[in-house]
Amino acid sequence: MSSEDQYGGTGQTRTRLPDSNADPYGPTRRTPRTSRSLITVVGVVVLLIAAIAFANQGPDTPQDKPGANSPAATSTAATGTTPVTGKNGGVASGFAQDQQGAQSAAANYAVALGSDGMFNPARRHAIVDAVADEGSRTKLQAGFDADYSAGLLSQIGLTKDGLAPAGSTFVNRTVPAGTKVKNFAGGAASVDVWCIGMFGLTGEKSTRPVTSGWFTISLTLKWNGSDWKVVESSQKDGPTPVTGDNPVSTSDEIGSAVTEFGGFTYAR
Repeated sequence: MSSEDQYGGTGQTRTRLPDSNADPYGPTRRTPRTSRSLITVVGVVVLLIAAIAFANQGPDTPQDKPGANSPAATSTAATGTTPVTGKNGGVASGFAQDQQGAQSAAANYAVALGSDGMFNPARRHAIVDAVADEGSRTKLQAGFDADYSAGLLSQIGLTKDGLAPAGSTFVNRTVPAGTKVKNFAGGAASVDVWCIGMFGLTGEKSTRPVTSGWFTISLTLKWNGSDWKVVESSQKDGPTPVTGDNPVSTSDEIGSAVTEFGGFTYAR
């Protein structure tokens, strides 16, 4: 998994044009309306009401049935299954040996592997130890150690321990938007987790302000007899929706939000 692909990118600024100087509460010029125009408008409204009433007289059940390949109404709905209560190295554990359990495990593991803890060597090793399959642990540790190199931390502006400079807050948070099972057979599962992430440094002098991005984390999981564990992990960009017109928050607001708003234990 390339750290530059995961955390790179440049932000965009949106220019907001000033509102018109016209006084919204000033006098409005009105155009006189003739009685003939009023009669015409009333007639059009009556015809529209009649047309709507006629259209509503059709059968309640639609004639066209959904195709055989159409998704069920509950295919993307949450199951309501209670999240697990177990923890292993600070990461949720004890998921069920079924597709729901695999999806729940993948969502929680994506959050852990996409957290700011991955930039601290000790915390990174603890996270990988908690989520990795025993046979893949050494390989995964080596791969993540290479991704989160001292050079990357220096480029971002962090210390060798993954800490932000004084007066700044380091933000790296992953939030799952949904999960999808690609393959499931007994003791193995492949799950995609669609996520939105926040990454950057708060502070007026930050050269990498906090930005958001959409990506999909693909996890190959193995059942070890009591829980799902990660065998392989990869990531790609998107799917990415159109950015809204929300005004950008200040650096202080982002720093406070990251500190004050905690995360969740995710369940399918």
